[in-house]
Amino acid sequence: MAERILAGRRGGILSWCLYDWAMSAYNTVIGTFIFSVYFTRAVADSEVAGTAQWGRAVALSGLAVAVLSPVLGAIADRGGRRKPWLALFTALTVAGTALLWFVKPDPSSVMLALVLVGLTNVTFELANVFYNAMLPGLAPPGHTGRVSGWGWGLGYVGGLGCLVISLFGLVQTETPLFGLLGTGEQANVRATALLVALWYGVFSLPLFLVTPDQAGTGVSIGAAVRDGIKALIETLRQIRRYGNVARWLVASALYRDGLNTLFAFGGIYAAGTFGMGFDQIVMFAIALNVTSAAGAFGFAWIDDWIGPKRTILGCLVGLIGFGIPLLFAESQQAFWILALGLGVFVGPAQAAGRTMMAKLAPSGMETEMFGLYALSGRAVSFVGPLLLAWATESFQSQRAGMATIVLLLLLGFVLLFAVREERGT
Repeated sequence: MAERILAGRRGGILSWCLYDWAMSAYNTVIGTFIFSVYFTRAVADSEVAGTAQWGRAVALSGLAVAVLSPVLGAIADRGGRRKPWLALFTALTVAGTALLWFVKPDPSSVMLALVLVGLTNVTFELANVFYNAMLPGLAPPGHTGRVSGWGWGLGYVGGLGCLVISLFGLVQTETPLFGLLGTGEQANVRATALLVALWYGVFSLPLFLVTPDQAGTGVSIGAAVRDGIKALIETLRQIRRYGNVARWLVASALYRDGLNTLFAFGGIYAAGTFGMGFDQIVMFAIALNVTSAAGAFGFAWIDDWIGPKRTILGCLVGLIGFGIPLLFAESQQAFWILALGLGVFVGPAQAAGRTMMAKLAPSGMETEMFGLYALSGRAVSFVGPLLLAWATESFQSQRAGMATIVLLLLLGFVLLFAVREERGT
């Protein structure tokens, strides 16, 4: 039965997964490997100052997401439809990303860069709330882990594709794309923001055209806002009734904050500690996306087989096991080997987390619960970047800053044992 349902929904599922392909370009190019490194090296006064400024911007945007996501999720559940909200925040992210083109390699552009990165990070994360909330109603029974893993794996492939074009079409060429002349004011590097905006906008379209949305409830916008806020307040007041979900939200928030901090500062760490240039960072990111995609696709079936909780626990063991020696690596060769091994477990940990939330969410409260999922992550999202910024400044060492990530992964691993893998009521 499930296989027949899967076949009937194939186009909608593929289009939904393709949105992961679209949005991963933002995380990969802007948040991790290209634009963040460009900011710390070429825009900020120094790499240490730039790392701290970037960390504070990410932390502040995370606080905004923490406030907005559960409220908007509850409102969307009352209205029924998710795609209008997803379209709004996708469009805002695409527009803000394109404006990053105007961030010149000069300290006078620091504020413009931080404002645009902060705003697009907010709209990007809010779009994810509504995108993830479509999963429970889209995947056939027993296939949630596979669909989530396919989406995440396709996302890594999409991030890889955008990085390849960034490398050979913009960074390593005398005739960059978009008709740019030369590399004055690092125009070729800044143009990666234009590429990401185009990539995100074009490849997100199939979801809006093909993937079915949940039917609207007929509730007016005003009533949806009013009822959604009331429902969210009631959920928070009765949080003890959702004790298992609450334990999951706390445990996942910690390990997700560790992963998000790793994504935000991985490229900065590679550049500052191992002296990698832009070309090397892009090549490293391409290789890392290959191992991460392989892990996400490979663990997709394991997720449905042994369950998301065990999948996440196993991935956290792998992340910590590779992460600790990575902190002590001295050579670029050791860094590459350990980082690529770590990458195998990154995608499955995220994809299984999405599966776990879909499995635990009470029926009819999916978007609200994914909003709380975002809230729990963002409620502590300032912890990782601020700990990293504090440790980096205090010890004048990027290694000390990155060590805080392992601590967050370990805390999430310990707390996850108390979570039961069962649907809330």
